[in-house]
Amino acid sequence: MTIHSFALTPLISLIAGVLILVVPRLLNYIVALYLIVVGLLGLFPHLAS
Repeated sequence: MTIHSFALTPLISLIAGVLILVVPRLLNYIVALYLIVVGLLGLFPHLAS
């Protein structure tokens, strides 16, 4: 079973949104983690495949 990047992004967004609604303090950590991951994937595109 493979998960393509086009299916992974909305899933991550949905999970993050639910977590922020349940525990609002997680907002800073979720945003920071998202920015780090997107930055790393932008710098090293071979990591995404």
